[in-house]
Amino acid sequence: MSLALLAACEATAPSGPVPAPPPRPEATATTGDLSASTRSRASYDLEQHYARVQADLLAQGLLRTDGGGPDTPFAAHTLAKNFIRIALYDEYVSRAGTLVAEQTESQLRRWETPVRMQMVFGETISPDQRSKDTASLQSYARRLAIASGHPVSVTSGNNANFHVLMLHEDERRNYGPQLRAMIPGIGETAVRTVEDMQRDTFCLVFAFSQGSNPAYTRAVAVIRAEHPDLLRLSCIHEELAQGMGLANDSPAARPSIFNDDEEFALLTRHDELLLRILYDRRLSTGMDAATARPIVTEIANELLGGES
Repeated sequence: MSLALLAACEATAPSGPVPAPPPRPEATATTGDLSASTRSRASYDLEQHYARVQADLLAQGLLRTDGGGPDTPFAAHTLAKNFIRIALYDEYVSRAGTLVAEQTESQLRRWETPVRMQMVFGETISPDQRSKDTASLQSYARRLAIASGHPVSVTSGNNANFHVLMLHEDERRNYGPQLRAMIPGIGETAVRTVEDMQRDTFCLVFAFSQGSNPAYTRAVAVIRAEHPDLLRLSCIHEELAQGMGLANDSPAARPSIFNDDEEFALLTRHDELLLRILYDRRLSTGMDAATARPIVTEIANELLGGES
């Protein structure tokens, strides 16, 4: 089984004073199964931290939800250039059992079989939050299917091949056994990366392929349940779109969630067009950038025509 860490959305510390949310009650983590009342103090501290991060980003005019507008024009040549950088380069490489941030040219990777997503909740997630997150996943899966033209659905059965984990800190740090059962053959690098997520990592996604075939067959996204609503939804949007095959970020991509500047929280029209290009049948899984570039340029021109 081949592994790719497609994205790990990383946070920056708040840049200015932001009122802290009310303190949460202290709780003590327990071993074994967790219940809604057994979150640790560390988890509640993280909840307050991410609330401050979200408030700070919003105060800076970031985490936009408008999808872009007159202030973010882009042309066909820009779309094509952004696609090459985002879909045909990797953000991470594995070195000595550790995933290191390093831009490297890769090959086109996507799903060739239907994507069946499943939300998996930690025991400490409240029923109300589960309902909200499940509705978000169902709505977004429909949008991904429409944008890409590829079958994407949500399942609650055993046929899921894209797992979306919503976990609090204590659950995630001990989730190795469940990951190994969920994805047979998963490597220790992936398990360790999930369990050892640092505070400045919002969320991440891994995609897996079989042997030398670059087509994805399984994926798992990990999202911190401590996030406030918009950061949580932003993680769903970015990690699941990355898990469709848009593996990299680019500082030049705008308006886009595939950009670490956090300007946009949710999938944009630009990003929907990237998905449309990725799943165009004129492209083939395994193509390199040089081979794909003229085809991508042709598709981008068709999609945007004379728009600029």
